[in-house]
Amino acid sequence: MKILIVHQYYLMPGQPGGSRFNDMARIWAEQGHKVTVIAGTVDHASGKRPEQYDGHWISKENDGAVLVYRCHVPTTYSCSYLGRMWAFVGFTLSASTAALRVPQPDIVIATSPPLVAAIPGWIAARLSRHPVPWIFEVRDLWPESAVTTGVLRAGSLLTKLLYALERWACRTACKINVLTPAFQSDMEKRALATSTKFCFVPNGADTVAFFPGPRDNETRRQLGWGDQFVVMYAGAHGRANALYQLIEAATELQDRADILIACIGDGPDRQRLTEEVEGRSLKNIRFYGARPKASMPEIVNACDAGAAVLQNNPTFRTVYPNKVFDYMSCARPVLLAIDGAARTLVCEQAKAGVFAEPENGQAIASAIRFLADHPEIRAEMAANGRRWVLENASRDALAARYLDVITGLVTASG
Repeated sequence: MKILIVHQYYLMPGQPGGSRFNDMARIWAEQGHKVTVIAGTVDHASGKRPEQYDGHWISKENDGAVLVYRCHVPTTYSCSYLGRMWAFVGFTLSASTAALRVPQPDIVIATSPPLVAAIPGWIAARLSRHPVPWIFEVRDLWPESAVTTGVLRAGSLLTKLLYALERWACRTACKINVLTPAFQSDMEKRALATSTKFCFVPNGADTVAFFPGPRDNETRRQLGWGDQFVVMYAGAHGRANALYQLIEAATELQDRADILIACIGDGPDRQRLTEEVEGRSLKNIRFYGARPKASMPEIVNACDAGAAVLQNNPTFRTVYPNKVFDYMSCARPVLLAIDGAARTLVCEQAKAGVFAEPENGQAIASAIRFLADHPEIRAEMAANGRRWVLENASRDALAARYLDVITGLVTASG
């Protein structure tokens, strides 16, 4: 089959971040399918665009056996929220141009956010010589999450337009893939689609790359973690992540010289967070910036527990963060400051971590103390997490499940 994926944040080689579709595209290509991706040119974490894309509307390249069309994204992406909106407009225009140029696909997957990915996805599927089915994938509820985090005003014209785009995408897509059951519940309540239109292929882990390894590795020595108990957060540093809650936890933990909170990643709030740590003279929390994707398994193995935190926001009760699967795949217990679906999965189903109330520094500090002081419980959680991922969330199994959905749609349309 010829599969086209529209994904603005499809990773460039070595780029850190969520590799869901990089892995699936690779697996499908290895199985003999022709996979093409329409992607952006700006790293969403740093807001930077590699020089080779400067001055190009569309750049064509190969990622192994996967053909990638890199489409222009304005570098205003990281300047402000208005700049980010302009960047989305730029991607919509360039990606829509690419959608008219790519080889005729058998099926199209457009994955959101950004929600505007639905537009070039629909163009590629419905305006081709022979219209084909398309799947609208929801990795996060947009624009709902932007409204609840304060990025967009609920009654603004832009918000109304985005809600209209969401309704249109749900109506015109042949299937809607949701990454958590809570997404489907929310969307059904808002009458965006009936239950038969949904499918569920969640996030997962690359269980080959993210494999349990020694704690005392070269990365741990390079980072100078020594014998400290290290709780590591790996991911974006933005408003939704609310990483100041880890600074509050570090403030509560100043009596524990044996505990360190390490933050790996980048984003618009990183500089402000670093300045806040310096202003408080905290030595037990450090920001290391982004690291190459290939180095992340060893970094995860170097820590003692992995942290996943978000703003205390009702919309985030619906999400499964990518990072928890990587932590569990490396057999590291999870410190989870996210309520709802993630808590059910990590703490109740997998029994792989401890929960702390989001944006409650004291509660997060208490959970860290508990993990640091109970090595036997940590070991049990670690084993539970690795076992759960192998049984339920390996990328190979999820790619096969997704391919079943794709095959069904292509067969039905043929």
